[in-house]
Amino acid sequence: MRSSTTVVFCAIDNLIPVSGKPLMGFPEFLESLTEAGISCVWLTSRNRHQLDSPLRKLGHTGPFIAEGGSCVYLAEDYFHLKPARTLRLGRFIGIPVATALPVAAEALDLVAEETGITVVPLRSLTPRELIQNTGLPRTEAESIRQRDFDELFFFAGASDADIEKFRKRAAHLKFSVRRHGSLWSLAVNPSVATCVRELRKLYDRALHTRAFSIALSTSSEAAELFPSCERSILLTDHASLEGVPSTPGGPTPKSLPLFSGETWSLALDAIQARHF
Repeated sequence: MRSSTTVVFCAIDNLIPVSGKPLMGFPEFLESLTEAGISCVWLTSRNRHQLDSPLRKLGHTGPFIAEGGSCVYLAEDYFHLKPARTLRLGRFIGIPVATALPVAAEALDLVAEETGITVVPLRSLTPRELIQNTGLPRTEAESIRQRDFDELFFFAGASDADIEKFRKRAAHLKFSVRRHGSLWSLAVNPSVATCVRELRKLYDRALHTRAFSIALSTSSEAAELFPSCERSILLTDHASLEGVPSTPGGPTPKSLPLFSGETWSLALDAIQARHF
């Protein structure tokens, strides 16, 4: 456990690509957090298998929230006091929030049947079809569909109106449908806010005081993440903060340019000083 009482919740999908190198300066930023004793929690729409390589290469040993708020994943000995409700998921201890598969797969089939809109789950593709539809090498393409909670799919010949109809029906049934580039996911009862809340309780217990939470993300993750934390940093390629949520009753997010050479040092200074 780190010495600082600050915990950074960092959305990584736009900072660490599925293939290729992390955004320039981001690995050094993570190293600086470690040196400062500041805990960092990753937030991602990816699954635990896809994170194996980034976790190893960047030396991240802290918790992460995966599959879009479906589950919190912990190294077995990260917290001395264990959460009340956990699952063993590979080498991790999981705190489940969404309902585990195959429920999401069954929900996807239900919405497709009720709307008459054709969807293609990634689980149904051959290895060749999977590579063609994801554009990824075989190993990476295979790991993308090894989900614990949500179901990945794409629409087959659906119009924008069809997709909107599908999303509305899913929402009516209390299912969460999210877009990931050319792919989509459906999950049953995921919640980024619940994942953050569960982790904050664990940090409070471990630190014997109230942890101070800071969110860091691009705009695509801000709507779900920012209201769950006390302060927030928006990484943006434009100056506008319109439509970006802040903590209810709290301050406006601090905005930093995503591709500036000074961004990561400014973010670190703000986090360490809690100056927003």
